Amino acid sequence: MAAPSSFKPIVDTEANMGIYGLTGGKGLGMVFHQDLEPTGEAKYTERNANDWARDWAAARARAGAVGPPDSIGPFGLLCFGMTTCMLMFIVTEWASGAFIPMVIAYALMYGGLGQLLAGILEIIKGNTFAGTAFSSYGCFWLGWAVIEYISIVDKSYGINIVGGFPGATGPNFTGKSLWFGLWGILTSGFFVVTLRKNGCLQTIFGTLLVTFFLLAGSSYQPLCGQAAGYIGFFCGSSAIYAALAMLYKSELGWILPGMRSCNYI
Repeated sequence: MAAPSSFKPIVDTEANMGIYGLTGGKGLGMVFHQDLEPTGEAKYTERNANDWARDWAAARARAGAVGPPDSIGPFGLLCFGMTTCMLMFIVTEWASGAFIPMVIAYALMYGGLGQLLAGILEIIKGNTFAGTAFSSYGCFWLGWAVIEYISIVDKSYGINIVGGFPGATGPNFTGKSLWFGLWGILTSGFFVVTLRKNGCLQTIFGTLLVTFFLLAGSSYQPLCGQAAGYIGFFCGSSAIYAALAMLYKSELGWILPGMRSCNYI
């Protein structure tokens, strides 16, 4: 069979799949595979695209061929996880309040700007969920850092992540609780989407929504704040694990626990 006029050769040496090409435009579902006859002439075999794609994926897996990362996800998750763990050092009282300037700096550059950039790139790629989540939490960290900076410059206005506004009563404590509660509700909405993702994302968003609701209650019960610190640290650690798991899957072909897709809804 002669080569179709629209045949565009693609070589996959990693999987040893030879030379193949798509033809006929989108939607026809056919693939033409090129083989060389003993005479040196090319022979083109028409195949169903779905059958060929299955064989291609299996061949690449056998060869250990791993494609380039298709997501900015690992970077975004590290921005979130690392910054969250740093803040929880203070909430759990593993570190003193003197550590807060360090957290502010990383909340601005890593958790804030870095995560916002990851979200924008995901949106450009058409990944709505990752783009919305990364951008939202990136803006959260930027807003938190600005509030903490203002509290350092003007001691009369500030919000302690656990204790609320210094010297504040009733309404201000209620405002802080509503603030955290609102983020908890948003996170609950994101969690629903993860039920069609994987266990890693379910763990991250599940523990994060619990952390937000505990922080909402910390204005009235300090023990809620301390509990939020431990669960929040686990949440941040889970995000770091998920980021590394995604890297290992992309670069090494390893599928770690929690990375397999699931569909609960």
